Amino acid sequence: MDTSIAAWLVIAVALAAANLPFFNDRLFAVIGAKWQRKPLAIRLLEMTALYLVVGALGFALEANIGTRFPQTWEFYAISACLFVVLGFPGFIVRYLRKPHG
Repeated sequence: MDTSIAAWLVIAVALAAANLPFFNDRLFAVIGAKWQRKPLAIRLLEMTALYLVVGALGFALEANIGTRFPQTWEFYAISACLFVVLGFPGFIVRYLRKPHG
């Protein structure tokens, strides 16, 4: 797989995964739960788990392309902040948009 295609694939998956907790009330969009609306704490835990899944996908694609580069804590801090920023549109739609009607 080409390097640029792999990079864009990780970005697209990260964008979808960061917004997934905010666009449905099921756990990981699969498991039904007994709550009416999913609490924000559950959404943030789900977002953390999806961050780890996207990171694993990125590491796998990087290892498939060639040598995996070692990462330090700065990489993880910046990528976590970027994941939160990618999830901001879903947060806006779920919590800050005024309902119509």
